[in-house]
Amino acid sequence: MDTDVLIVGAGPTGLTLANELLVAGVSAVLVDKLARRSELSKAGGVQSRTQEAFDQRGLLEPLLATGNYPAGTAHFAGIPLPLARGRHRLPWRSIPQVAIEGFLEEHLAARGSRVRRDHELTDLVQDVDGVTATFADGAGIRCRYLVAADGAHSTVRSLLRAEFPGRPGTATTVAADVRLGGDEVPTHTWSPDGHWVHVFPLGTDPQGRPLRRLAMGGPGRSLPRDVPVTADEIRDGLRSVLGSRVELLEVRYARRITNAARQVARYRHGRVFLAGDAAHVHLPIGAQGMNTGIQDALNLGWKLGAAVHGWAPEGLLDTYHGERHPVGASVLRNVQAQSLLMDSEGTRTPDVAAARELFAGMTRLRDVQYHLDDMLSGMGIRYAMPGTEDEPLVGLPASDPGLGPVPLHELLRSGRGVLLDPADGFAKVADLWSDRVDRVSRVGGTRAMLVRPDGYVCWAGGPDGPEAALGHWFGAPK
Repeated sequence: MDTDVLIVGAGPTGLTLANELLVAGVSAVLVDKLARRSELSKAGGVQSRTQEAFDQRGLLEPLLATGNYPAGTAHFAGIPLPLARGRHRLPWRSIPQVAIEGFLEEHLAARGSRVRRDHELTDLVQDVDGVTATFADGAGIRCRYLVAADGAHSTVRSLLRAEFPGRPGTATTVAADVRLGGDEVPTHTWSPDGHWVHVFPLGTDPQGRPLRRLAMGGPGRSLPRDVPVTADEIRDGLRSVLGSRVELLEVRYARRITNAARQVARYRHGRVFLAGDAAHVHLPIGAQGMNTGIQDALNLGWKLGAAVHGWAPEGLLDTYHGERHPVGASVLRNVQAQSLLMDSEGTRTPDVAAARELFAGMTRLRDVQYHLDDMLSGMGIRYAMPGTEDEPLVGLPASDPGLGPVPLHELLRSGRGVLLDPADGFAKVADLWSDRVDRVSRVGGTRAMLVRPDGYVCWAGGPDGPEAALGHWFGAPK
C-alpha cells in the first residue's frame, strides 16, 4: 500500500478529512486536479456546529485569527430569526471558503502533509484489499480506502457509476463577491415586481475594505450557466431593487449557480466513500453545502482511522452512510423549501406569496425559531443510535457543561473517545478501552457520558453502564 487513505479533492471536505486522519494517526494522500488552490471565495458562512468541531481539534482560534470574520444572524428563507441569537456558544460567522481552504492547507503542510496538485484522476479499481487509483500522467496510487471529495462534478462518482437521483438545474441566479458604496441595506430585499437582492458581510479585502457576498435574481435573470456575469448586469440588478441607494464599486468574483438538487443513493461503495458536494448538491443557501461536507468528513475520519488501526467494530464504516445520508437529505429538503418561499425565480405567484406570509407569521413563535435555528446551525443534528431513543442526549453533539479547568472541546483534541466519569465509578471498565478512549473523572456539572471522537454523545448514564456502548462504537476491549 502507498497510503492508508487516498482523498480526491482538496476543498474544505477533503482538507478537513486529511486533518482528521492526521489526528487519527493514519497515513493519507490528498490530491487535487488543480495546479494551484482556487482564489474564489465560493461559500461564505460557517455554522455553529462546524465551529464547535474545529474547536474540538484546536483549529478555531487560529482560523479566526487569520482575518476579520463578522458574526451573522440566523434566517430561514430570508425571514430573520432574532430570538435564536446567542443560543449556541459559537455564533454563525462569515468565513469565506477560500480562507478556510488556505488555513487548512497551511495547517496540514506545517505537519508534513502537502496537497499533491495537478493530479487528475482517470480510473480506479478496487478489490478485497484496497483501491488502485490511476491519474492522467499514468501514475498510480494504491490505498486501503479512497474518499471522493471532488465536488459536484465528481470524477469518482462518475467512475463508480453511482446513482445520483434528484432534480437537474432548471434556473440560475447570480452570486458575486463585491465592494459596495452608499447606504447600508437589509440582508434580504425584494421589489414588488419579483426582483431580489441578498447581501451578506464577507470580511475585508487585503486593503481592509469591507467585502459583501451578493446574490440576485428575478424575472428574466435566469441565463445559461456559461454566460459570463458582467458588472453592468450586477448594477442593473442592484438598481432594480435598491434604486440609487447602493453603488457597485468592484466585482471581485461572479458566477451563475443552478437550483439542481441531487444526492447519491449510497455514500459507501465498498472501499470508496463519497463526501461533500460529490455526495450532495443544492442551492448554496446558508452555506449548508460546505458545512455539510465538512461534517461528512468529521463523521468519516475517525471511523476510517478505527478501520485502519484494526479496532473498528463490524458495521462501523456502514454507519457513515446511515448517519450522514439522512442529514444530506434533510439539507436538500430545507434548501428547496427556502428557495420556494424566497421565490428565487421571481414568479410573483400569489400562492407562494401567501405561503411565505403564513410561514413568516409562524416564525414569530419562539419554538419555531429555535427549531429552525437548530436545523440551520447544525446543532440539532441527531444521529439515530438504536436502543437509545428514550435518552434525550444520545445522538446529539455533546454540549460543554463546564468541566472546570479543561472544557470538553479541549478533551476531544486527541481524536479519541472521551468517557466522562463524574463519580469515578468506571475506572476498571474504561481501562479495557484505554488505548482508544480517555476517561475523565471527578468532573462537575455533568452526568456520566461517553462521547465519540467526532463530538457526539453515544451513551449517557443509565443503569447498565457504558460497556455496551464502548463495544458498539470502539470495538472489542484490548
